[in-house]
Amino acid sequence: MRDLKKYIKYGLAVMLVTGCDTKQLHDLNINPQALNTVDLNFIFTSAELGIASNGSTGDNRYIDWRTNIGMCAYAIQQLANSGGGIAPGDKYTVNAETNAAPFEFTYNDQLKNIAEILKQSGPGGFAEGKYLNMRQAARILRAFSFARLTDFYGNIPYSEANKGIEGIFFPKYDSQDAVYADLLKELDEATAALSSSNADEGFANADFIYKGDIAKWKKWGFSLMLRLAMRISNVDAAKAATYVTKAAAGGVFTSNADNVWIAMADGPSEWVNQNGISRAFDPGDGGQPPYLSATLVNWLKGANQAVATDDDPRLMIISGGIGDVSIITDPVKQKGMPNGYDQAMLDKLEGRAVDVPKTYSRINPKMLQDSDPYMIMNYGEVEFLLAEAIERKIGTGISGTAKSHYDAGVKASMQMYTPYDASLTVSDAAVTAYLNTYPYGTAKPALEMIGEQMWVNKFFNWWEAWNDWRRTGFPKLTPTNYPGNVTQGTIPVRLRYPTNEVAGNPNYQTGATLPDEFTTKVWWDK
Repeated sequence: MRDLKKYIKYGLAVMLVTGCDTKQLHDLNINPQALNTVDLNFIFTSAELGIASNGSTGDNRYIDWRTNIGMCAYAIQQLANSGGGIAPGDKYTVNAETNAAPFEFTYNDQLKNIAEILKQSGPGGFAEGKYLNMRQAARILRAFSFARLTDFYGNIPYSEANKGIEGIFFPKYDSQDAVYADLLKELDEATAALSSSNADEGFANADFIYKGDIAKWKKWGFSLMLRLAMRISNVDAAKAATYVTKAAAGGVFTSNADNVWIAMADGPSEWVNQNGISRAFDPGDGGQPPYLSATLVNWLKGANQAVATDDDPRLMIISGGIGDVSIITDPVKQKGMPNGYDQAMLDKLEGRAVDVPKTYSRINPKMLQDSDPYMIMNYGEVEFLLAEAIERKIGTGISGTAKSHYDAGVKASMQMYTPYDASLTVSDAAVTAYLNTYPYGTAKPALEMIGEQMWVNKFFNWWEAWNDWRRTGFPKLTPTNYPGNVTQGTIPVRLRYPTNEVAGNPNYQTGATLPDEFTTKVWWDK
């Protein structure tokens, strides 16, 4: 301590003798060899990878494995699990990592990167005026990421989030209705501000999604606006109508060429650039069981399970067949695993010792390669949302009929899989035959058909399928009631907050969505 006081006294003496001011002292503390500015192009690329669970946090399978698969894929009954891996959504149990992953990874990865882009490209930032389109694209990515968070948890830190540099270490919670109002405003402003005449330094090279194509970014901004507007349509019809109208007028996706894919790659290493969903199911990596649910397989097999003529053409795209050596690819013989069963329960159900790999259909391995691209949002969803908006008379200015948009959505959904593998094609004739077999609004009520099609459309985007099911109630799922489940046999409708957030943020008790249970509905879930 005496030495420290000596150095402080010496420093003060130097100031008095030399007349050194505070700026000079500040400059003395700057390392001239340090990196004091970062190319925003690198940060933007990292933010794009982040929305595909593949950002800078180190494990590109973590959030997909624990939450997208572990909770959502099972809760909405597209996958089933008899044991092994991570599957709280199958039997309504608790997994702390499943709850925490979206909260921790989203705030600490893409939202942190986006906050830096917005700070440095905004007023007073070192890149002010240099990255105009990147700034607006970052606002769209930000809206996407915050929508995902609030849909998982309800109320979340929003207006004060990612402001640690400003001294806000315990951000307040914003209500979900306030978050949605600002997200829609952000999408409106950001999409309008995108322009091909804007100055940008390297945006086309930094943009993994559209290579700097401003017209496509505008379409995504308006398409995301449509999604969020329809999500609040049960609780704020007026606001939903306003933004549905804006989205339709602005111009949403018009073909599968507009789909939002994040490019993946085998290299440079196991932990970088690879598809996190694929890695979770890789037997030599995550090892998550890849079995399809009976709910999904039976739906794809159509009204007559004994023949293939009325099947959905996606059955043998999504299914890779049954077996681990000799693969059964006959559509009629495809069989999904029932949800909520363990091995002993399956043995009792089947009346024999069940060899799971030889009994149930699995995900097609052609869509589980480490280098497969990651689907974020697609044209088929947009068409279904437009069909629903027309059916429910939400918004104005949508051309066409509900049927025309539904039919276009089915076709787009069936024909969007070729980026995984060129062989995963569905012909126009097969689409037409399916639509003739199940005419819109005839086979089932129109809104139920739309809801079921959106559910199938979101295979791999299971968190979005979970959101759609919570909002629409379609498909009509039968809950499981596994012994010891924590929801009393009801399908979970939100995630719990991470234990670190509950214990560490004093604003949790006054601002969070409470009670903090899987059965507590978020604001828009009516």
